[in-house]
Amino acid sequence: MVAQGQEITQAVSIPVIGDGDNGYGNAMNVKRTVKGYIRAGFGGIILEDQVSPKACGHTCGRKVVSREEAIMRIKAAVDARKESGSDIVIVARTDARQAVSFEEAIWRARAFADAGADVLFIDALASKEEMKAFCDVYPLVPKLANMLEGGGKTPIFTPIELEELGYKLVAYPLSLLGVSIGAMQDALSAIKGGRIPSPGSMPSFEELKEILGFNTYYEEEKRYATTSSQLPSPKGDFSSSSNEYGVPPGIQADREQRSQIPENPVEVLIPEVYGKFSGEGTKGNFSAAWSRKLRVKITGKDGFEKLDIRIPAGFLEGITNVVPALVGVNIKSLLDEATLEEGGKQLLDFQDTMGDRIQVILE
Repeated sequence: MVAQGQEITQAVSIPVIGDGDNGYGNAMNVKRTVKGYIRAGFGGIILEDQVSPKACGHTCGRKVVSREEAIMRIKAAVDARKESGSDIVIVARTDARQAVSFEEAIWRARAFADAGADVLFIDALASKEEMKAFCDVYPLVPKLANMLEGGGKTPIFTPIELEELGYKLVAYPLSLLGVSIGAMQDALSAIKGGRIPSPGSMPSFEELKEILGFNTYYEEEKRYATTSSQLPSPKGDFSSSSNEYGVPPGIQADREQRSQIPENPVEVLIPEVYGKFSGEGTKGNFSAAWSRKLRVKITGKDGFEKLDIRIPAGFLEGITNVVPALVGVNIKSLLDEATLEEGGKQLLDFQDTMGDRIQVILE
């Protein structure tokens, strides 16, 4: 929850309320949870009085902890906020309406406010009258309503109607999920039927870029543009450049490295070239190569992994730009002998001049 919450809070500029469930344990766990939510950037946290494991408040068989334990959870949350120097909003929820009674839920709501909660929330109230009575409890303390669309215990009202009852916050938890599911089902049905989704049912690519922040990124990127942002050509002069390991590819050490491996030049093959060799298209080593992956691993002499990539085994173009140590290796020849074999096969395993271990494995 903390990790996902951090991703969300960093993506928006408005406060986000995180569901802290029942705090994930006792009062000490509640403090830990609240402090974690604060670090994640949440503007608020919902804490409830259900037992573990908790469940949806609109289902049968709800159970809540004792009054004393429920109050201690809220006090622990208030202490965690104070110790952190934070202003996170504490939303105290009780599920006592379905677990015990409406009267018990009202009692707990009052107690939570006395313990320092900022917002009160009774889940699964069963009528408009109960909702109005709840809002009349400590009128100056904001109340949150949960509108479980599609058939929960609580009647569904619009935001305006809820404001008239006395609510200050409202959650419609299934709305975005529901309309998203419907839109995806419609799109998939169109594709399955040999059509494409209606252009009017989705944003244009330009609109999508604007929504996702591409255009803002592009504008900011201009601030750091340089006169030359292109990498040196693989066929150009490397005398003044270095590879990713800090070793100029043209120095004597590199020539010594190449003397340890076959001297046949690398033959770069693109899909069109492979087609000439494969005969009937799906037979032969070259076609087989495209169904396999080539794994390139580089482990530093300190034992730490520097690189671990996988590419289609038939696509060799540019591999030496990524791993200069492979210059001079006829990988095609190694593939010819290995592509038709079952299982993985190690094609190369050697140390370069920097002491890094280079492994090439056909998977």
